[in-house]
Amino acid sequence: MRASQRRSLDPTLRSIESQEFENSLREKIVGQEEGIHALVDLYQVFCAGMCPSGRPVGNLLFLGPTGSGKTRIVEAGAEILFGDLRAVIKVDCAEFQHSHEIAKLIGSPPGYLGHRETHPLITQEELEKYHTEQLKLSFLLFDEIEKASNSLWQLLLAMLDKATLTLGDNRRVDLSQVVIFMTSNLGGGEITELMSGGMGFVQPVDKRADTLDGKVTRTAQEAARRKFSPEFMNRLDKVVVFHPLRPVQLEQILEIELSMVQRRVLDTAKGQFLFRVTPTARNFLLREGTDLKYGARHLKRAIERHIVYPLANLLATSQVHLGDLLCIDWDEREQRLVFDKEGEGAVLPVAPPAAAAAAGAQSAKATGGKPAEAPPAIAARKAKAPITVPLSPLPAPASRRKNES
Repeated sequence: MRASQRRSLDPTLRSIESQEFENSLREKIVGQEEGIHALVDLYQVFCAGMCPSGRPVGNLLFLGPTGSGKTRIVEAGAEILFGDLRAVIKVDCAEFQHSHEIAKLIGSPPGYLGHRETHPLITQEELEKYHTEQLKLSFLLFDEIEKASNSLWQLLLAMLDKATLTLGDNRRVDLSQVVIFMTSNLGGGEITELMSGGMGFVQPVDKRADTLDGKVTRTAQEAARRKFSPEFMNRLDKVVVFHPLRPVQLEQILEIELSMVQRRVLDTAKGQFLFRVTPTARNFLLREGTDLKYGARHLKRAIERHIVYPLANLLATSQVHLGDLLCIDWDEREQRLVFDKEGEGAVLPVAPPAAAAAAGAQSAKATGGKPAEAPPAIAARKAKAPITVPLSPLPAPASRRKNES
């Protein structure tokens, strides 16, 4: 009898669906590797059918300063998987700082004033709103969890442990196909001091990146342990610390945000045109939008103020038309951005309608030989026709991405 031969296996190999999901996340999220890995790992476990029974798919706590991408990564994941960044049930815990406000979340019990007028935020119908035959998964986000009242904490502990929620009218909500995300800015002030050098003479450029990242992680985790109870921390699958964004990462985010502005222009019905931003203009936007305290949000505000508002004025006054090409440059003498038209009707930035129809026909091959549908956003991106002028890669518009049923 021949002895059985051993064959080495690779447990780090991911499925095609997970690889596509990870690549799409990296196109939208910059500099937060741990957060991307945590989300992709949970998605891989869900696709393999290895989720724990009687518990949510995953319980993740995101820590870090404001503007580092904690909420954005959840919205980006929903946009990729479900075709709509609003496919996240978002609970702003700042609205639930008092015990009586819990009725807005689960509804008022029968007999209480406003029973029929108060509609619960978390219901089975809302969780399954974006389910398809290929993907039955939901995202539930508790934003700024440290501001929640004690009543919300008691509900949350049961949700994290038993994957069930009882509404005011005694209906039960099943959370076994839900990923529960929680965000918190705890330790944000101390992390900003670490990044800026604090009271000492050592500046961030003098510190090794790995040493600084380790200090940021410890600072955030210690702040969470001081605030949250041990029973809450024990129910978490992973605590992910989001690090403040560095200048190089903000440059990458600038490129992503400018691409999103270009997509907004292409989605307008009034006029579609293309624009390019020169390096000097990009440097100005980075100077205006770089702030350790506010992260990428400050950069987005700078783009809105200096790029989006002027472009809206140009559209509203019919100074640009279909197919025009604009150049946005920095005028050193006048100390402002200038907008010049480089071509009139030179390009036609309208994707052919056949691209949307072809998106539904795309499919990915699962590792077990069983055909599986690719996430809608991934299929739409593969089918999109290239734009006729060289531009940065643009994400597919949400209005053109529909769930496959």
